[in-house]
Amino acid sequence: MENFRLKVFRAVARHASFSRAGQELLLTQPAVTQQIKALEEEYGVPLFDRSAGRIRLTAAGKALLPYAERLKSLADEAFAAVTQVSGSLGGSLTVAASQTIGQYVLPSMIAGFLRQHPRVQVLVKGGNTAAVLDMLVERCVNLALIEGPALRSGVHVEPFMEDHLALVVPAGHEWAEHPVELEALRGAPLLMREFGSGSRRIVELALSRAGLPVKELTIAFELDSTEGLLAAVEAGLGVTFVSRWAVRNQLRLGTLKLAHVRGLQLERMFSLAYLSGPEPSGLAGAFRRFLLQAWMEKEPQLTRPTLPAQQARSPRSAARAKVGKSSK
Repeated sequence: MENFRLKVFRAVARHASFSRAGQELLLTQPAVTQQIKALEEEYGVPLFDRSAGRIRLTAAGKALLPYAERLKSLADEAFAAVTQVSGSLGGSLTVAASQTIGQYVLPSMIAGFLRQHPRVQVLVKGGNTAAVLDMLVERCVNLALIEGPALRSGVHVEPFMEDHLALVVPAGHEWAEHPVELEALRGAPLLMREFGSGSRRIVELALSRAGLPVKELTIAFELDSTEGLLAAVEAGLGVTFVSRWAVRNQLRLGTLKLAHVRGLQLERMFSLAYLSGPEPSGLAGAFRRFLLQAWMEKEPQLTRPTLPAQQARSPRSAARAKVGKSSK
């Protein structure tokens, strides 16, 4: 079992608040303060700076945090190993997911996994692709689910689900449900995710390969969430590329439409990332196997513009072809 004082320490560090840590752990604020005070007395140094009305880690607290995270992971692995011997999985699994996966795909994944393993607790942390890979490298999470290239050493990546990025326009836009020439994008107000986003990198690479460098785009806004992009398009501020998982509700309601850009391939794979070395075991290994075995066929069904015959190949077959080439 994890050291309780370290558990309280991690909660305070995560929330930068004694009261919010207490809410998470079902403790009163004085009880949280008492646990932190006892831990600071044990180490002989302050772990949090409480001045100026803010809670911040001291240098000692920053040094302790990664070890506290690793001790939690070790405790979780021990619990999982013991329960696995009895024939059932149990314990806590921490997963980081980039925004599109975390908001639109992961909830149903977790529900399916928990139906098989009801004694497991899954904790989820979010961010863009760069942020969740940071969490993985820092050993704050067991696995990371990303939607862009893993530009990071020491990380093993394998695809588990195909995705397609679509050009989204306002319902009354002249491009709605019609093919668009690539050149038309050159002067169009384009809404983009922030730097570090896997979706943004996929879009930039695809446009560059098609002959439209990023420097020639007219980027009207940058937003740090997919929901923000969709709301901006609905408001008529421009057009954007988002995952088809993200736009299902708006298409169903008719507030947004899709357009197809001739010659632009925007298929990608959602990927599972873990630290290089042995394949994950215990809960992390079970969740990895669940993703690879049970979710390759789960795709949203969307109405898309009619494509020319030579471009009508399914996104799945295209993605499989790409994966096959990259593995040679």
